[in-house]
Amino acid sequence: MRMLMVVLAAALLAGCAGSVMNDARSKSPDKVLTSDKPEKDVARCVQFAWQDEAVFGVDAAAYLEPRESGGTTVYTRSAESFVDVITEASGTTLNYYAQKSDFVAMRRMAAMATCL
Repeated sequence: MRMLMVVLAAALLAGCAGSVMNDARSKSPDKVLTSDKPEKDVARCVQFAWQDEAVFGVDAAAYLEPRESGGTTVYTRSAESFVDVITEASGTTLNYYAQKSDFVAMRRMAAMATCL
């Protein structure tokens, strides 16, 4: 029964995060970066960087999710910050979005930039 509750809670959170991300994607990204590295490597690196408790404290959760239109999304709880990592002809593009422009969002962007 507990396992069912955990699965249900995760599904509900993913649904909420998805609508927040879709709303943000209707606007321009806060930052666009590019990399020569493969998409999967960059996405895993960003996830790992965002999970650094020494930098982000207790809220150092980061999740990977495939995008419907291709690529990978790395996001935090409630999609406070997320990045779409997309393979393009010129390399890998990272579109970074943050719900608010605060110290934590800037730190996540800096951590993401170390993965280029």
